[in-house]
Amino acid sequence: MTDALSQSVYSPERPLRVAVIGSGPSGVFAAEALLKQTQVPAQVDVFDRLPTPYGLVRYGVAPDHLTIKSVTRGFEKTLSDPRVRFLGNVEFGTDLTHEEARAHYDALIYTVGASSDRRLGIPGEDLTGSMSATEFVAWYNGHPDAAARDMVLTAGGVAVIGVGNVALDVSRILVKTVAELHESDIAAHALEALAHSHVRDVWVLGRRGAAQAKFTTKELREFGELHEADPIVKPEEVQVDEAAEAAITDNTVKKNLEVLRDFAGRTPEGKPRRIHLRFLVSPTEILDDGNGHVAGLKIERNTLDEAGNAVGTGEFETLPVQMVLRSVGYKGVALPGVPFDERRGVIPNVEGRVEGRPGEYTAGWIKRGPSGVVGTNRKDATDTVAHLLSDVAAGLLTPAPQANAEAVNALLAGKGVDVYTFEDWQALDAHELSSGQTLGRPRAKVVHKHEMLTHRKR
Repeated sequence: MTDALSQSVYSPERPLRVAVIGSGPSGVFAAEALLKQTQVPAQVDVFDRLPTPYGLVRYGVAPDHLTIKSVTRGFEKTLSDPRVRFLGNVEFGTDLTHEEARAHYDALIYTVGASSDRRLGIPGEDLTGSMSATEFVAWYNGHPDAAARDMVLTAGGVAVIGVGNVALDVSRILVKTVAELHESDIAAHALEALAHSHVRDVWVLGRRGAAQAKFTTKELREFGELHEADPIVKPEEVQVDEAAEAAITDNTVKKNLEVLRDFAGRTPEGKPRRIHLRFLVSPTEILDDGNGHVAGLKIERNTLDEAGNAVGTGEFETLPVQMVLRSVGYKGVALPGVPFDERRGVIPNVEGRVEGRPGEYTAGWIKRGPSGVVGTNRKDATDTVAHLLSDVAAGLLTPAPQANAEAVNALLAGKGVDVYTFEDWQALDAHELSSGQTLGRPRAKVVHKHEMLTHRKR
């Protein structure tokens, strides 16, 4: 491959120009892979519609899981490289159209993640007080799209539907004390609202058994360490027959069962809040109080068939909740001018190559669906870049006619786009860290776009 690439049209004077659309983990890992390879000189422009980079690391990772966010130190090294530019506050499809991108870049890599969510498909899903966990996470993490939302937490009971780590995250945030949350980088408006929260009971609901839950043990174990919340588990809902348990080979599942059985065997300490971890139950209807607000959640008891699928038993109960958060999966959103598989919520591709679009690639959740953790995306992005380089070697890429940074700058300036650079982001980052230090917190996030844009490199 090296020989073929060395004879390609790309050189230090005319490097391979690549646009990465999306600056979350997959996007930065793709840029990193392009920098690390030595076959062909490359320049990378990383675009994001927000002024801030890092995607779900900033806006999706739980604010009390700060160690996970340390991955941004590596991201900063990548985006600070002189061969990379970060162009924030640039909307793909309007500020930079697909046609314009093809004219200015030899290759495009779409890494926009999965910003929407899947629905339950049950009556009452659109009542006031029913929303996606995605929206709730964006609100407490200070995402500009959600920061202005008036989240009045008057509900005494909350149902969180789903048994992945996001479901555990939102449940944990709902029952933590202000003192516990003060040590996180949760947005100030959310900290204030949670300080006045009426929530006392949170039900985390899984339609299948405890052995099929998707959360990780570390996140589950945290529920036994909360200052003012007891974990509540029904012993009969975490029972697994001997044959099925003997067949479990996944260590995470084994450890999860150990933790859940420990919770089930505990006597509640009488703390003011409770987390109820329920299994083998499915939501069937969100009840209306007569004024368009959530007044309860009807659930059906399930059993598992031989294939491990949940089957309703016809036994129902109603949970006294006034808020319902669905956490049953993220879903990708189509980009203008880019193929999209509506059913799967991904860009149709073969090993990262966008179907029918030579020179266009994808990585991360928009490539494979919402699975894995932050680190999973490094290999995924690296694999995509390897295919891109293979296509360069095979002469399958058509060099762009206006492949230079100055042409991109002129295009965006002509449209009046207020581009936010990585140096601008570093100024905002320093401001947030300094403001947080003043408050005795790790960070004080700026959450509104117009305020972000006032913090610039001087």
